[in-house]
Amino acid sequence: MAFRILVIDDEEPLCDILKYNLEKEGYIVDCSYSAVEALERNLADYDLFIVDIMMERLSGYDFVQRLRSTIGVEQLPVIFCSALGDEDDKVTGLNIGGDDYITKPFVISEVLARVHAVLRRSQASLRARANQQAAAHAAKPQVEYLPDVTFRGLRIDQNSKTCYVDEHEVPLTRTEYDLLNFFLSHRNRIYSRDEIIRNVWPDDVFVSQRAIDTNLTRLRKKLGSYGNHITTRQGFGYGFKESD
Repeated sequence: MAFRILVIDDEEPLCDILKYNLEKEGYIVDCSYSAVEALERNLADYDLFIVDIMMERLSGYDFVQRLRSTIGVEQLPVIFCSALGDEDDKVTGLNIGGDDYITKPFVISEVLARVHAVLRRSQASLRARANQQAAAHAAKPQVEYLPDVTFRGLRIDQNSKTCYVDEHEVPLTRTEYDLLNFFLSHRNRIYSRDEIIRNVWPDDVFVSQRAIDTNLTRLRKKLGSYGNHITTRQGFGYGFKESD
């Protein structure tokens, strides 16, 4: 993929020279003849800006300060290209946010070398940030949201561990909730007490078969008419049938 460069300079002949030579190197180049005109573009389209400093209405310094304060493009690289050649001018440009500084008049081979170097550093920095963000994202626990388990007006919210009957919350104990969730998720089949114990209670907890009967009796009462769907098959066990 070719890199896109925006040259910002009020000297049109100089823009043409840069555009011609950069495009020969395979870059896609646009030109703006003022910083004001440049700010009207979608700056996120570009990978690098080559910016003059002394321009009317808005200087190159001003342009870079606005660039660095704009979310989404604040990290894009900038090369100042200016006739201001004093050491103080270079230091000011770099402190404002320039990644490099070229003094006019310039040798085009030096410009091309500096463009290549700045883009190489920028791409390496982007990859490093992307890797850091990916690592940070991978380190975060992934939240899994479970779907509700429903039967007509009976609903279990598996995320809040809450039961509702016709949208009215029904207070259930942990065991009652686990029993109902198991039955609603495994309907129209009879389970023996041993199967229910294996699926509902932890392995290291001793549960008497009488405890199942007691918890299911309480659960039926709390569910009102829906409690009738929890059926008993004498000598076999319990199940949840969908038919009335």
